[in-house]
Amino acid sequence: MVVLAASIISKSGKALVSRQFMEMSRIRVETLLAAFPKLIGTGKQHTYVETEDVRYVYQPIEALYLLVVTNKQSNILEDLDTLRMLSKLVPEYAYSLDEEGISSAAFELIFAFDEVISIGHKESVTVAMVKQYCEMESQEEKLHKLVVASKINETKDLMKRKANEIDKSKIEKNKSYMSSMGPGRLESGFSEMSISSSNSNYGPSSALSLSTDFDSYSTKSKAPARPATAANAPPKGLGMKLGKSQRTNQFLESLKAEGEVIVEDVPPALSKSKAAAPPPTDPITLSVEEKLNVTLKRDGGLSNFDVQGTLALQILEEKDAYIQVQVESAGHPSVVFKTHPNINRDQYSNENILGLKDPNRPFPCNQGGDGVGLLKWRMQSTDESVVPLTINCWPSVSGSDTYVSIEYEASSMFDLQNVVISVPLPALREAPNVTQIEGEWRYDSRNSILEWSIVLIDNSNRSGALEFVVPASDSSAFFPISVRFTATNTFSDLKVVNILPLKGGAPPKFAQRIQLHTENYQVV
Repeated sequence: MVVLAASIISKSGKALVSRQFMEMSRIRVETLLAAFPKLIGTGKQHTYVETEDVRYVYQPIEALYLLVVTNKQSNILEDLDTLRMLSKLVPEYAYSLDEEGISSAAFELIFAFDEVISIGHKESVTVAMVKQYCEMESQEEKLHKLVVASKINETKDLMKRKANEIDKSKIEKNKSYMSSMGPGRLESGFSEMSISSSNSNYGPSSALSLSTDFDSYSTKSKAPARPATAANAPPKGLGMKLGKSQRTNQFLESLKAEGEVIVEDVPPALSKSKAAAPPPTDPITLSVEEKLNVTLKRDGGLSNFDVQGTLALQILEEKDAYIQVQVESAGHPSVVFKTHPNINRDQYSNENILGLKDPNRPFPCNQGGDGVGLLKWRMQSTDESVVPLTINCWPSVSGSDTYVSIEYEASSMFDLQNVVISVPLPALREAPNVTQIEGEWRYDSRNSILEWSIVLIDNSNRSGALEFVVPASDSSAFFPISVRFTATNTFSDLKVVNILPLKGGAPPKFAQRIQLHTENYQVV
């Protein structure tokens, strides 16, 4: 058997992923792929097509074809086995089996194909082996990254030293300048500077600031200073306040009167959709986090469902770092777990205990961000029953108006918190007429989006509806609908049950955080 090329093409003949394994010109490969759609015809159930020179062995994947091109002397049974192996790899790397999903994972698929076929011949590998080979780490790459990081740190240190030298030189120049002026010249200098400052609407305080700090003078002298009086002095116990002028407030009030939604200034950390977790206070903190990516079809059905989870460890002090973590999971059977390379995999597989391969080595301490990752997992499914929240949108035109009815239905597996369903609307001059709602709504006139908010979805409100009326519009104007929410349950149902100290003594105190949140959840 000799495989000439393997490709994923659309039904129109467009090559999304193409890998040749024998010496052939690019024009030859493109000619073979372009000829394939014309050969298969319609209504045929065969899985291969032969020409004078080559044999096409193919398999439909929704709107695409997975295609293997071989010579006519190859064994058809081996060709089919190779095709079956490649078909198992495609959903492992592509998040959706359409042109967009395949194109985004093109490089990963090419590397995976190379592990299955070598110089035209099939290798004896499994899906797990291919994934392991593709994830192999390179010691040379690690060494290169360490060298680059070391150079960056050296450059930062050099910048700090240069900055300190510049600051010291400024201070020395200021001292030499002050010492060169005698008491009389110093006093006259103050007088002259006070006069010039007063002529420029600068107060005496700006001139006197020169005697203490040259940098502060150059900064403060850019703004006019007023002597503090009882009329403009700030109240005792209160610092300086930065507020909006009266004219700005009047402008904002006029916008509010016209129906505009005014968002007050908030610190950047509070404006994020996902609030930052508070810093850990317990000696050991373990965080279970799952990110949910779902794409639902507007006419029903599931286009993409992907869950990616991590278990992270944070330790405050090194004395608590000699530990092992015992976990348990009773979640969905299709969840696939993978340990960190430094974790003892046999111990985890047999005892559900996460510990380092070297028991004399401690876990890292005081790690920034989310801590040290111990375990990660992934879940993909085409079963619509695993979706925690489904959305149905029914727009209908009647006369000069469009009546839109949106319904949600939540699974009993999860209690959802802070649910926000964002519905795009056609450009409107005023807010839509909401006739029925369970929860609260808000109209973002700037982006023309209606946000439907439900604080909590539990057994008391597993389903709900929203109805509103807008001027006559096409049904596609209300899509895609975006959804975001959080939950304290996860698909893996992973929990930490115990912390095992390796040097004896009582188990250290630990805290556990569990959260599921949406990363990209849409109805298209």
